[in-house]
Amino acid sequence: MQELLNSFADFISGMGIYQMSWQMYVMWGVVAVLLYLGVVKQFEPLLMVPIAFGALIANIPDNGMVITQAQREVVAIEDGKVARSTMQDVGFLSITLAEYTDPAAKQSTEGLAPEVAAEYDAAMAETMEVKTVGKGQLEVTGQAAKKYLVLKPEGGLFDWLGLGIKCEIFPALIFMGVGALTDFGPLLASPKSLLLGAAAQGGVAMTFLCAVGLGFTKGQAAAIGIIGGADGPTSIFLASKMAPELLGAIAVAAYTYMALVPLIQPPFMKLCTTEAQRKIKMKSLRQVSKGEKLFFCFVVTLTTILLCPDAAPLLGMLMLGNFLRECQVTERLVSCAQNELMNITTILLGVSVGLTMQGARFLQPQTLMIILLGVVAFAVATVCGLLCAQLMNLVPGWRKNPINPLIGSAGVSAVPMAARVSHNVGQQADRTNFLLMHAMGPNVAGVIGTAVIAGYYITTLSGH
Repeated sequence: MQELLNSFADFISGMGIYQMSWQMYVMWGVVAVLLYLGVVKQFEPLLMVPIAFGALIANIPDNGMVITQAQREVVAIEDGKVARSTMQDVGFLSITLAEYTDPAAKQSTEGLAPEVAAEYDAAMAETMEVKTVGKGQLEVTGQAAKKYLVLKPEGGLFDWLGLGIKCEIFPALIFMGVGALTDFGPLLASPKSLLLGAAAQGGVAMTFLCAVGLGFTKGQAAAIGIIGGADGPTSIFLASKMAPELLGAIAVAAYTYMALVPLIQPPFMKLCTTEAQRKIKMKSLRQVSKGEKLFFCFVVTLTTILLCPDAAPLLGMLMLGNFLRECQVTERLVSCAQNELMNITTILLGVSVGLTMQGARFLQPQTLMIILLGVVAFAVATVCGLLCAQLMNLVPGWRKNPINPLIGSAGVSAVPMAARVSHNVGQQADRTNFLLMHAMGPNVAGVIGTAVIAGYYITTLSGH
């Protein structure tokens, strides 16, 4: 009887309710807000709902079955003293000592800090062996064994789903789906709309400077600034490389503001334009041939790889998706990219992002600053696009065919939502004015521009 009572007491004490923290309860409120935006307001529901449920799972005690608190931990042993440090503290070395036991398997140290690269080279020059010393524990023998004992907890669900972000799989697949869904014809019919897409990146640059001024590192500031591009996959792609500790906050801010584009942009659009400017009617775009579209995909892909290789995973997949669409001989692949693959990836991406939103990590002052900076990013990006369009109308050669400044706000890369907003605001001024196709040019240009900037940041700011 006593044993039965003890078992029941153990069952009661092991209930998750006793492991709850106040941060978890607060995050339930955040989850409720995200579900309200996605289900009731229908703001980006395809992503808001998976993100919200991922966040809910992340804030329920799970004993490590879903989320492991530390994916790897290195215990440094020096003169009999033990000093623990996480993988983020010791960088690449914690992985190499555990996983690369053969000097022939040595990987490139390019991009590593000099002291880490030197330590890695020294370790790989030794004869090392790895043996199991307990559940989830590996010991490195040889000279390195005097320094390191690597603990590898059993992986949970997040460890596996998170690989889709860490290995750049989910953002790249989303970009392929976007390419398969998008017509690049308006951009090719009006190449000057590239300027509008470039101008809207002013929001990225301004937010980067503001974030650095607020004390964020350059890598973190770069990831935060990309929110201004209104491109969720690119925000996740860059954050996973430059600021993985801020991934949840950046992703939520990016997708929330993408969903709120119809609410955020119109006030700025009306503030920066006159009634007469909003009524400007643009001439119909020329028909773009199939050959032009296919050639454009090739040129952008090759140019990206040669000039900014770090942007190639995104732009390469974007152009692959569009090439499949425009070549007109791969209907089944296009259908898969547009539907099944896009839907599956969206679910996994949303859940993976939500799982990063653990209360203790998410509820930090930095999160509030990121959300506020996201508003700045969107506002500046919108205004820059509007002002650029007005400046372009002052160029003598373009005055005969003026640009409706409203399409400048579509330079953010929320495809095709930003283009629809430009069209809707234009129709409020004149019901006979149709701007949707004209706005798609800057919209596509914004997608390309944001991905290029992300690649530039990765190239120039890695390690900052």
